[in-house]
Amino acid sequence: MKASEPPPASLWHDRDFRRLWIGQTASQLGAQAGQVVLPLIAVIALGAGTQQVGILRAVQQAPILLLSLFVGAWVDRRRSRDVMVLADVGRTVVLVVVPVAHLLGLLDMPLLVLVAFLVGVLSVYFDVAYQASLVRLVRRGRLAQGNSALEGSRSAAQIAGPALGGALVSLLTAPIAILASAFFFALSFLSIRRIRRPESMPGPAVRRVRMWRQIHEGLHLIVSNPLLRAVGISSALFQFSFAALMTIYLLFLPRTLHLPGAAVGLVLAAMGPGALVGSLLSARLPTRYGYGVVLVSAALLADGVMLCVPALRGSSAGTIAALMAVNLLFGVFSQLVDVTITTVRQAITPIPIQGRVVATINFVGMGLTPLGSLLGGYLAGALGLRTSLLVTAVTLALSPLFMAQSPLARLGKDLPGIAGDPDG
Repeated sequence: MKASEPPPASLWHDRDFRRLWIGQTASQLGAQAGQVVLPLIAVIALGAGTQQVGILRAVQQAPILLLSLFVGAWVDRRRSRDVMVLADVGRTVVLVVVPVAHLLGLLDMPLLVLVAFLVGVLSVYFDVAYQASLVRLVRRGRLAQGNSALEGSRSAAQIAGPALGGALVSLLTAPIAILASAFFFALSFLSIRRIRRPESMPGPAVRRVRMWRQIHEGLHLIVSNPLLRAVGISSALFQFSFAALMTIYLLFLPRTLHLPGAAVGLVLAAMGPGALVGSLLSARLPTRYGYGVVLVSAALLADGVMLCVPALRGSSAGTIAALMAVNLLFGVFSQLVDVTITTVRQAITPIPIQGRVVATINFVGMGLTPLGSLLGGYLAGALGLRTSLLVTAVTLALSPLFMAQSPLARLGKDLPGIAGDPDG
């Protein structure tokens, strides 16, 4: 945005932000539907066991660990919208392979694992790029509003994505249902490619800097900054435990509670309305009660409600209603934490290295998710689904307990600014 141009009265009056929002919303719909459908393809269409499902989820998450640091430095050298467009095209093409292979009788676990890995690789590129893109599109003072809007769309996707995926699995079979994800990735491509605001590119001197040096700069900032370090560690503790829990949860619903595919989608979709509420609350509660208070209390409440799930039995309407209530509350509190901690991270990170910091936080915070998924698959086989679900639900409390002892808990109603930032 040129210095002479006044900022729009609202982000919703900003045409390029709306295009980013529409594209990100479509991408999240595709991702949320795929997160339900890909494991259900393995479980329902291919008869996969507990460890195979764990491996499938781990392979899809492995690119976060393998590529995040490289992708962060790479995105900082390029236009974020170009990265998002290419990632959307790639995911669309890769997912179309699944129904084609199914119709030809060629679909098996190795092919499904390969598809999951490639989608995971391209999702790393998209996720880093869209978070860096927001900072390049809006002023620092509008980050909370921008994050609230984007996370609100992610919440809406959590309503529609799993429900759509589960319904299509019941109506069309799982391998065909994955076409819904491909469609939404294509829609994301069509919207994001229309963003017109120029993005400043780093000068030749910056591009000549070796990528490993740029990666080191991102790592050094996070290690040396107490707040960013706490963000990374608390994210890692949560994502590791949550990956293990979700691997078991996706098996627990159809195999222990004997819920049909449509009911599984409905239960998972209940997180969406709660997450939408959490996104709306994130624009108000931190500035009213303090960022630290909101982060710690919401994280404890989010993790606590999941302890109710292992006690549920049967597939009655009461069980489904209880699962939906748990997921609704989990959605409210976990989304409140997610948006709030994202706003903290963006506010204290210099704009030129946003991509690297996003990627490094993803690397630290989500890099352990493949191990968490493998652990979930192992525990499910060793302890049984109900016991292992209880164990992993308990471990979710590690993240808020750490946050309570970290500098994050001491944050007040105003965030610290970036040195030299004119908006700070």
